[in-house]
Amino acid sequence: MRDLMFILITPVKNEEKFIKKTASTVIAQTKKPLLWLIVDDGSTDQSPNIIKELEKEYTWIKSIRLPEHPRDLTFHYSYVCKSGIDFAIDYCTQNSITYEYIGLLDADTLLQRDYYENLISEFEKEPALGIASGCLIDWTEECDQIREEYWGSLEVNSPNRNTPRGSGRLWRKKCYYETGGCPLEPACDTLSNIKAVNRGWKIAQFDQIRALQLRATSGAEGVWKGYLSKGRTAHYLSRPFLLVLGGGVYFSMNKPYFQGIPYLIGYLSSMIKREPQIQDEEITQYWKQQLKDYLIIKNKN
Repeated sequence: MRDLMFILITPVKNEEKFIKKTASTVIAQTKKPLLWLIVDDGSTDQSPNIIKELEKEYTWIKSIRLPEHPRDLTFHYSYVCKSGIDFAIDYCTQNSITYEYIGLLDADTLLQRDYYENLISEFEKEPALGIASGCLIDWTEECDQIREEYWGSLEVNSPNRNTPRGSGRLWRKKCYYETGGCPLEPACDTLSNIKAVNRGWKIAQFDQIRALQLRATSGAEGVWKGYLSKGRTAHYLSRPFLLVLGGGVYFSMNKPYFQGIPYLIGYLSSMIKREPQIQDEEITQYWKQQLKDYLIIKNKN
């Protein structure tokens, strides 16, 4: 495999509980990033001190700090990610750093040692692959008793096994630019996936490449609030109700089993209140086509 390099961006907001563990798995990677930019989103715990210690020890780890403000997992998360990616790109330009991929990693995600080596290998096999990630496993007590090499035996909880996850993803640099970069919208990872597919790029999630998510998806504000927010975001993105209903059923079939309830409540409350929706014709047309495809499959069955 050619020595293709990547840069990595990690948003951090009061992550003292997780950031050291995540950092240890990034540092241990068989293929390390040329630059790991940690974006401190106004943390008020020990996260800034932990980040500074990492910077002192590793020259390829850098950080920036954004002004403090209330946590917001809708529009603001994309702002934090975009701020970090833009800074990292500018830093590489100024320092003549050449890279082929741009990565995004949440501060609560542990990686297998060969995570990025294997992921980049998949990009090398398929030139049309624009965005990809490994498979995220939600942490359980069982995970503490199983060594990393056996993560592959753990159950995966994901409704979309063919689409890249937000954390642990890599963009091919050309794909990132062709799709307009990181959009300042809720669910920026979903929008990026859609725009990539619409432009002929392939996207993928590789089951054999594993990462461990220490906090449940949408869990930074608690599972209930997280899935309320996820439902509101689905409405904002103009996702058709039938597709949302299917997602709600899926969430309710997996532990902790009640997730589908706040997800549907979030969507329906936004719909009843006639809250604003995304003004992007490309996205709305995509969902209309997805609904048509879903109904065709249902009718065949």
